[in-house]
Amino acid sequence: MGTDIASDVVVDFGALGADFTRNPHPVYAALRARGPVHRVRVPEGAEAWLVVGHEACRAALTAPTLSKSWRDASPALPLARLSAGENLLSSNPPDHTRLRRLVAREFTPRRVEALAPRVRALTGELLDAMLARPAGEADLVEALAFPLAMGIICELLGVPALDRAAFRGWAEQALSSADREARAAATEAMTRYLVGMVDEVRGRAGDDLLSALVRTTDEDGDRLSPDELIGMAWLLLVTGFETTAHLIATGVLALLCHPGQLAALRADPSLIDNAVEEVLRWEGPVETTTYRFTTGPVEIAGAVIPGGGELVLVALADADRDPARFPDPDRFDIRRPAGGHIAFGHGIHYCLGAPLARLQTRTAITALLERCPALWLAGHPADLSWRTGLLIRGPRSLPVRWLP
Repeated sequence: MGTDIASDVVVDFGALGADFTRNPHPVYAALRARGPVHRVRVPEGAEAWLVVGHEACRAALTAPTLSKSWRDASPALPLARLSAGENLLSSNPPDHTRLRRLVAREFTPRRVEALAPRVRALTGELLDAMLARPAGEADLVEALAFPLAMGIICELLGVPALDRAAFRGWAEQALSSADREARAAATEAMTRYLVGMVDEVRGRAGDDLLSALVRTTDEDGDRLSPDELIGMAWLLLVTGFETTAHLIATGVLALLCHPGQLAALRADPSLIDNAVEEVLRWEGPVETTTYRFTTGPVEIAGAVIPGGGELVLVALADADRDPARFPDPDRFDIRRPAGGHIAFGHGIHYCLGAPLARLQTRTAITALLERCPALWLAGHPADLSWRTGLLIRGPRSLPVRWLP
């Protein structure tokens, strides 16, 4: 029998300030030492139940009484919906099963692997432009990480180049702003844009992914509805560049802050796949999961969260720093046995774009190290500004220097 959780003690994440944004891991570790589930207040002002610890987080990610549908959210929650349309992150089985089957038909490993030459080419073009700067200094987020991640996903989906800057701004507001009205306005702007984009795609016979999703039909004649097409476009665009860009930037930052690990990777480039997995474990781009809502009492590691549409967040960042699963978890070690982390989730909502994120990250880091035999951080790590909010984790900028 589980134990009810005291709800009179609420940890206010919004009041913890810049230190928590820069490094939330000590706070999560302190909570984990007290138990697997805690009452918290998120920066947007809503109260939620936070799950910490590797075992508890894995259990929460597969709990049948935790719903991804906003229809199950309590109307009392002061939250704006994160996404436009119906998509994989806002649905449960059997709707989720159907949507994933239709999308997976087009988002295949073969399609992703076919992108490898274009990823290498765009990475080379971006590095050419960056390294041509006479000062020998650049913001790696703006020069490489974001334009690579956004360029690839926009080319994959068929988004015009001139619209990418606006879309990036909307995405950051929708995912990270603590202002509910700003988040809602950004989501509305993205929705309007995506409606027009889907309508335009219907009139062409392109070979991009969005055109394929418009045309795809299951064996029984099932296909994505207009609202589902908008939702899937939102999901693939936003998660496709936000998370990958921050994974690339954080990976480079981790290596520059651990010169011994950087030297090991330079000496043995075959370690790159394992290095990417260690970056995902040590500082993945998703801090806590997108929203889940209770449809009934949920028992997690002996603690019971009440039903009634309560908001539940799963701290992926803490699960992958749990010493019960990863010895010496705060140590960054690219030779650590790969696997076991849940940076891409777990269960039916495991990230569909994980292979593409891995491809871009290993390509970008490999090329950067090859082109820059001498590379270092321009400034102190403590001076970096990090993304706010509990969803996306990564530095807003990453100033680096190299020998011209």
